[in-house]
Amino acid sequence: MRRAPRLNLSGILINAAALVLVLSYALPYIYLLMTSIKPAADVQQIPPSFFPAVVSFENFREVLRSSTLPRAFVNSLTVAVLTTALSLSVAVPAAYVATQYRRRITTIFLLFALVTRMVPSVALGVPLFQLLKSVGLLDTIPGLVLAHTSAAVPLALLLMSAFFEGIPKELEEAARMDGCTRFQAFRKIVLPVMTGGIAVTALFTFITSWNEFLYALLLTSEATKTAPIVIAEYNSVYGLAWGAMTAAAVLYSLPVIIVTLALQKQIVGGLTFGAVKG
Repeated sequence: MRRAPRLNLSGILINAAALVLVLSYALPYIYLLMTSIKPAADVQQIPPSFFPAVVSFENFREVLRSSTLPRAFVNSLTVAVLTTALSLSVAVPAAYVATQYRRRITTIFLLFALVTRMVPSVALGVPLFQLLKSVGLLDTIPGLVLAHTSAAVPLALLLMSAFFEGIPKELEEAARMDGCTRFQAFRKIVLPVMTGGIAVTALFTFITSWNEFLYALLLTSEATKTAPIVIAEYNSVYGLAWGAMTAAAVLYSLPVIIVTLALQKQIVGGLTFGAVKG
């Protein structure tokens, strides 16, 4: 007589916990999406409903017809892309040198990068305002890019240092024995191996700049304001324009979702990089 299969209780509990965790993150966004496709009258109803009685895209039409939000989206995208490129161009070689050529000064350098992450952005807002004003970069895209880069480089440096720690030094030594210079070994051997780590770092750097609010509030005005500032302005003396705000928030989340899906393979490879050694 065949014995009945035993239930894997631990597996069921782990899957249930994972489902609860996913739902806890997904439900707020789903509710945001449901609110964005409700008619204006349904958005304000009491008690509120989760699903719309009638699907309406009037909130999206209202947002896209405005003159400020599309321009703010372009500003946000420009600043985020430039910040990511500038941060990686600084952090990747700096992290490589700091991890592959260990000295006391490089350890202090990485510790300093960690300490700068502990400084609240509000403490740096006024000094950055005065500095950019003195050099004529206040209320400009380059000025905002530099401000975002000052916050993104320490994060990128720490992430890339962790990834470079997983690279065996024998790779560079073999390249040097084949006649490569240090720079050639870095460019031809190390960087191709690090595509996953660079993709993860680029994504986190992009999100850091894309979601940044304080510096954009302090350092920009009408011409260069970014989308988070415009979305916050839907809060007026007449109340919150929930429909337009949620529609703008949904549109604003799309680039991050698209970038994440586009880099999914590299991100998974980067997150598992160095997990198995042998």
